[in-house]
Amino acid sequence: FLIAVFVSLFFASRLSKKIVEPLNQIDLDNPNNAKVYEELSPLLEKVKIQKKQIKNQQLELEKKRNEFEAATENMSEGIILLNSDGVIISINKTASRLLGISSYCVGKDLLLFSSGVEIQELLRKAESGKHSEIILDIDEVSYHFSATPIMSGDKVTGVALIIFDFTEMEKAEEVRREFTANVSHELRTPLQTIAGSAELLSNGMVAEKDVPQFSQKIYKEAKRLITLVEDIIKLSHLDEESPDIISEKIDLFDIAKMTATNLTPVAEKAGVALAVKGEPSIITGKSQLLTSIVFNLCDNAIKYNNRGGRVEVEVKNFIDCVKLSVSDTGIGIPLDQQSRIFERFYRVDKSRSKEVGGTGLGLSIVKHAAKLHNAEIEVRSTLGKGTTIILTFPK
Repeated sequence: FLIAVFVSLFFASRLSKKIVEPLNQIDLDNPNNAKVYEELSPLLEKVKIQKKQIKNQQLELEKKRNEFEAATENMSEGIILLNSDGVIISINKTASRLLGISSYCVGKDLLLFSSGVEIQELLRKAESGKHSEIILDIDEVSYHFSATPIMSGDKVTGVALIIFDFTEMEKAEEVRREFTANVSHELRTPLQTIAGSAELLSNGMVAEKDVPQFSQKIYKEAKRLITLVEDIIKLSHLDEESPDIISEKIDLFDIAKMTATNLTPVAEKAGVALAVKGEPSIITGKSQLLTSIVFNLCDNAIKYNNRGGRVEVEVKNFIDCVKLSVSDTGIGIPLDQQSRIFERFYRVDKSRSKEVGGTGLGLSIVKHAAKLHNAEIEVRSTLGKGTTIILTFPK
């Protein structure tokens, strides 16, 4: 009996190996080339069909993943996709940069890289099916975190976490509030002067000999008010990058000469010599904005100059750029204020600005118009000796 059992086991082992051997040699990449029993042909055909379906699904998933990565990699917002356990499934470059973590964190828990209580609470709410948002200050930078649950039916299967740098938006909002407050103040002053003078005239409270003086004051303030409103409208158009202004090939030297000709009477009245030198210099730009740049620079150079002083406009043509410089022999700008002169309503000499009718928006218009032409601005100034502002326009 024992001999029969051992002999049976021996032959059963050999037989089973012989039967299984063709199955182990099946090449799943090419199942039709396998030499197996005829009875296994339907199975191999099924394997071939399943393999083809899986390959098509993999290609489709790969295509969708590439499309998703292409759409998110260059976004200014950081995007992190998490599964229901808070493990990172996908993260784009912006999120890696904003949070200071590597893209190799995929497959790990987000809280390993950010253990803040606020982020934990944000993810907890999202995992419970609620959309939530917070603003956090990290290393003096404000970040806006928005967590949205990803639902499959009634079940939360993941969380989409969107992060973006909120600092610039906060600065823009602060500038907007400051601009609104400044506009209100700047408009109120001439309006109050006009209203007060007009009231005195209408009530007959002004002596006959003083009427021309009050009329002149009303005219002067009204003119200042019109100039202010025009500058605000110009800035508004520049902020919106108004498309109605067409770019074209323009000779900046011609614009400088034409603008200087228009400002010559103003310069003569102020006792300032205005000169233009240079050579034909063609750039692609918006004629109206370039004229505004030259006009505002020259107008400032005349207004803040000394009687008997001079203003020199120069246009130089280089291989890859054109340089416009406006120099004056005026009051100059203190070093600590040179970085602020392009702010809206900022004035170095407030009393003189009001006296000459400056709105405080001229250099802001120059800055915005230069930005639209991709031009760089350089300021050189010595207090009491004069100022030179140089704009470099790329060809």
